[in-house]
Amino acid sequence: MNGEPKTIFITGGSGLVGSHAVEEARRRGHRVRALVRSSSDTSWLDRQGVEKVVGDLEDAESLRRGCEGADWVFNCAAKVGDWGTLEEFRRLNVEALRLLLDAAVDRGTSRFVHVSSLGVYEGRDHHGTDESTPPAANSLDAYTRSKTEAEQLVLRFHAEKGLPASVVRPGFIYGERDRTVLPKLLNALRKGTFAYFGSGDQALNCIYAKNLVHGIFLAAEVPEAVGEVFNLTDGQRISKRQFVSRVAQLAGLEPPTRKIPLKVARILASAVEGIARARGAKRPPLINKARYKFLGLNLDYSIEKARRVLGYDPPYTFEQGIEAAMADLTGTPDGPRPAPASELRADPRLP
Repeated sequence: MNGEPKTIFITGGSGLVGSHAVEEARRRGHRVRALVRSSSDTSWLDRQGVEKVVGDLEDAESLRRGCEGADWVFNCAAKVGDWGTLEEFRRLNVEALRLLLDAAVDRGTSRFVHVSSLGVYEGRDHHGTDESTPPAANSLDAYTRSKTEAEQLVLRFHAEKGLPASVVRPGFIYGERDRTVLPKLLNALRKGTFAYFGSGDQALNCIYAKNLVHGIFLAAEVPEAVGEVFNLTDGQRISKRQFVSRVAQLAGLEPPTRKIPLKVARILASAVEGIARARGAKRPPLINKARYKFLGLNLDYSIEKARRVLGYDPPYTFEQGIEAAMADLTGTPDGPRPAPASELRADPRLP
């Protein structure tokens, strides 16, 4: 740990990213304060010895209490998903964020790290795209559009109000305590309903939650990070087929082989989503534009800026991360231990 213990206010402390941030902060000896809803199950946070601030992202008073005396603020909370209106996503991901930023400025927070998404880039194939490429003005879905606007808001608070803020853009996040994405994938694999869009050899921009948190702490610690944006991934090229096959193998299932031709998937995504929106569907259809982007596009992004400026070097390989995540999900008693330093830079290829 660098310097004296900090007081860190973490939003989304009971979620996938926030809980790993809490865990790492406690491991480093920092004092942790987490924003929690009154209805949330806080038993895990209680075991971590976390100070709780009861409220939500739209409660300005609870945000002010959370930022009071906090050295650092990690904004790990967001409304996520591939369905919903732009207004719904803006309300929590942009307007509520403005309340948090105001509180951080008023309370003199010394570092603010905002967790964004690699989804802010244009919905096309990416091959080593770096931060010099601007976010898309019109993203494929409301979630990523709101994340783009949230980034702009954070950087505006830095430029106009002097908030020492940084933005990290993780890819597809997996890890222990995932209650949404991996469980849904595992359910589809068990039902035999999963299908690749195209060959499945397209890159997946994945990142293990502990690697992401490593990057978040670097963004808080490194002076040169202020006012900057950083792509973050595991630093390995993992295809969609490799990821899904490894999940299936660790769950004791046969890896899926079904494919939908890429052109067909693209046409279906547009048509089915259009019909669902016209009917006012409350749930996303089985195939839509956001899922086409996730499964159909090549999503390979450069993390060289994070390596150069932050000294970011992912401490866990994909294999370690997915084993830990699946051990947690399936109830396997022993997850993997971190590998020796000599092994952490390997790029294992899945069978």
